[in-house]
Amino acid sequence: MSDNKAKFTLINKKAFHDYEILEKYEAGIVLQGTEVKAVRQGRASFKDSYAKVINEELWVVNLHISPYDHGGYSNHDPLRQRKLLLHKDEIRRLIGKIEERGLTLAPLKIFFKNGRVKMELGLARGKKLHDKRQDIAKRDQARDAQRELKDKYRVKL
Repeated sequence: MSDNKAKFTLINKKAFHDYEILEKYEAGIVLQGTEVKAVRQGRASFKDSYAKVINEELWVVNLHISPYDHGGYSNHDPLRQRKLLLHKDEIRRLIGKIEERGLTLAPLKIFFKNGRVKMELGLARGKKLHDKRQDIAKRDQARDAQRELKDKYRVKL
């Protein structure tokens, strides 16, 4: 019965391009009912979103979750701040790393785990322009190598 359920994951590709991810954390996210349904439909956008600490609580800012199609009067505000659920010691450790090293918390992906919405956060350092260019060049070389191997071992009829 669980095979029929779609495995939903929304990935923030821009974060992997703009940041060097040093550590990853899995956090629960506090959502209203229509937000969960909208996320299940894939109607969330990471554009300009980030996580910050307010009064020793972790919040995600600028995560846009579009209103649910069939929501009616109970729909939510698309850009509201949403609380992230982590243990206090993890939050304190993150506060120390963010303040000490000038790092940031970037949302990497949203997924469902045991019926609950989770967010993967990355402790990240911004990449310089030349680092981004190097990553693109490496990716292009790997793609070309794969293409050549594929052509070399292709069965000719």
